[in-house]
Amino acid sequence: MANAWLSTHLRAARPRVLAALNRAFGDLDLAEDAFQEASLRALKAWRQDQVPNDPAAWLIIAGRNAGIDAIRRKSREKLSAPEDLEPAFDGTHPERELTVSLDQAVYRDDVLRLLFTCCHPVLRRDQQIALALKVVAGLSVDEIARAFLVQPKTMEQRITRAKKRLQAARLTYEEPDAAARAGRISAVANAIYLVFNEGYSAAQGPKLIRATLCEEAIRLARLAVRLFPEEPELRGLLALCLIQHSRHRARLTADGEAVTLEQQDRSLWDRTLIAEGNILLEAALRSARPGPLQIEAAIAATHTQAPSFEATDWNEIERLYRALELIRPSPVVALNRVVVLARLHGPAPALARLDAIAAPLERYANFHAVKGSFLADLGRMEEARRAFELAFDLAGTEAEREHVRAKLKELS
Repeated sequence: MANAWLSTHLRAARPRVLAALNRAFGDLDLAEDAFQEASLRALKAWRQDQVPNDPAAWLIIAGRNAGIDAIRRKSREKLSAPEDLEPAFDGTHPERELTVSLDQAVYRDDVLRLLFTCCHPVLRRDQQIALALKVVAGLSVDEIARAFLVQPKTMEQRITRAKKRLQAARLTYEEPDAAARAGRISAVANAIYLVFNEGYSAAQGPKLIRATLCEEAIRLARLAVRLFPEEPELRGLLALCLIQHSRHRARLTADGEAVTLEQQDRSLWDRTLIAEGNILLEAALRSARPGPLQIEAAIAATHTQAPSFEATDWNEIERLYRALELIRPSPVVALNRVVVLARLHGPAPALARLDAIAAPLERYANFHAVKGSFLADLGRMEEARRAFELAFDLAGTEAEREHVRAKLKELS
């Protein structure tokens, strides 16, 4: 890909740039259009060996100028620039003084403000999370639809309605006060975790892992914990992100291929991140207010405590998944629990449980990959092949397809 280096910079800067533009304009659609225009200007102005010192600041200014131009064209009224982004330039070359003059602390925390906006109570919970993934993480409608197990057209309508509802509410796009923020914590925590997941298993871009997005989610989680230190679920969120991210060096081969948990070299896991995650998790659990993110963090922590995959405490993990099903039931949680049950009791009873939860997972690639594995273990090779072929057709990323392709090769 000729401009892969540029795409990398744009994806890394996107959350902060879009958040700052949204604060400047108070309009998500205009902010997204302005970011796209800024990206086009970067394509013309940047060179691989001459990237601005602060790409995000450069894009904020270029996007803000593009947005002002769009508003002027639409209203034919002269718009004065906000003082904090007063300098203007034509976007043809990087301006060191201009980018350095923008205090990073200002626009970095705009991302959290934007998350609270996306998770405003005027929206339904599913709209909040979908909008956060579209605006902050930059996922496509197709990718978000796969995450929600719905059709892309359904998701597109959901996001469009959410934006219209926010516009109708005439929000100020300012960070809410403490009382208002408290009511949105759960939605914001889930949105941050989904942003982390997009980095952890990237559905777009050339790489399986987008570390910058994982690190941005961890930064936001740390900021949220500082804002609300009394909220155990936020500590659970940060613990979960840290423990999951601790494995990033072991998750890819030198050639960039995915390595399953079973095959990972555990000496490559970052024990400092694991230790910090465990301390946060213990502090969260002491509050005796368990939430789904705390339980997921406990599942991840249980994996890190085992010296090998074979020594994993599957009974404890099954108990935690059972608790997760009670607190936040979902088809994917049910599927994960079935996978654990197969470790404990074998593929035959697990396959029977799989059939019972099949309906909402028919278009979920991993469901068919799991089914194919169970069938192969039972020696039902032709049925396993059909399941893996369906998983391949439904896979959303090249990494998923490569994993299924390897399974099909094993059958041969």
